[in-house]
Amino acid sequence: MASTRLLLQLFLLTIFIAVFLVLVNTIPATTYHPSISKNTSPITPCYTSIFSFGDSLADTGNFLHYSGNNSGPVAHHPYGETYFHRATGRFSNGRLVVDFIAQAMGLPLVPPYLAGKNSQDFRHGANFAVAGATALDNDFFRAKGLNVAWPEYSLGAQIKWFKQLLPSLCSSDSDCKGLMSNSLFLMGEIGWNDYNHPFVQGMTIKEIRTFVPDIIHVISSAITDLIELGAKTVVVPGIVPSGCVSLYLTVFQSQKREDYDPQTGCIKWANEFSEHHGRLLSEELDRLRRLHPHAIIIHANYYDAIMSIFRSPQQFGFKKSPLDACCGGDGPYNLNISLRCGDPMTTVCHDPSKYVFWDGTHLTEAAYEVISRGLLEGPYATPSIIQTCRHLE
Repeated sequence: MASTRLLLQLFLLTIFIAVFLVLVNTIPATTYHPSISKNTSPITPCYTSIFSFGDSLADTGNFLHYSGNNSGPVAHHPYGETYFHRATGRFSNGRLVVDFIAQAMGLPLVPPYLAGKNSQDFRHGANFAVAGATALDNDFFRAKGLNVAWPEYSLGAQIKWFKQLLPSLCSSDSDCKGLMSNSLFLMGEIGWNDYNHPFVQGMTIKEIRTFVPDIIHVISSAITDLIELGAKTVVVPGIVPSGCVSLYLTVFQSQKREDYDPQTGCIKWANEFSEHHGRLLSEELDRLRRLHPHAIIIHANYYDAIMSIFRSPQQFGFKKSPLDACCGGDGPYNLNISLRCGDPMTTVCHDPSKYVFWDGTHLTEAAYEVISRGLLEGPYATPSIIQTCRHLE
């Protein structure tokens, strides 16, 4: 009976992804507008540039620019409705963590790399994150027998983009040293898709768990590359608590009460998996700190930041039971696997600021703001980003 239920869950998840891909290939896209680079009052203007890597939790428009007319719902309303009042390529209703950090530093919003025309577009940084991207190269997944239907822009490819861009941003070794040491590097969020994609294709938790050390190694290698190029401050986010994500809650429903955390309603096994990734990442960052004592390597604890919301949602201004999606359709957690946010038949909540999840997978601007505040001021980054300012030359 349990195996039958698991097969049904994986079948439903596969249908959900298939519907998403159909939408992606049938809805025309909009274009990136540099005019969205607005600033709010800075908290502490210390870093001169921000360079960001990752997936859809950090992508500010690369997927939209890369996919063009095949970008799908993210290219249209209601995406971007809260802050930008139009779709920008962000998988949210508004700003992401990288946006809040840029505004706190008094910098323009970080432009997507694929939308840039010349090096002048990146004088205050660049965002290399691409929705759907994995930490591991796609050949890894092909070797495991998986059907790779997501972008080829893995973390390794994003690091190559940065290395190609760097010579156009500084004219000498001393210039490059100054640029690197006075820039803030955001290494993700990256790694979550390395687990999501295999789950969709029916791999077991036991099989996917063996990927974790390889994923951590790739992230570690990318951090090392940046430090060797002169980076002094690198922020490394962990992955989100999968068991609280509306999509996971919808697809992996269980009739067993013991499968759920009684306090939050999140799925225990999925959160335990996310915690395992976080432990191994934290251990690796400790190792890197010993190897590179001159660099500041910050573990951005996305897991604890989000779990703090679910444990006390009203304390952070969210509704009492915040597990359902703001933008979705009829079904558990306001998510219907046959619809995607942006489809004509979907509905959007009246007040996204009361919700943690925007479309059932990605977070709302309100949730990203809570995370960002926890990284800038603490306690979800040690040291906090603001505290690192005094270490700049």
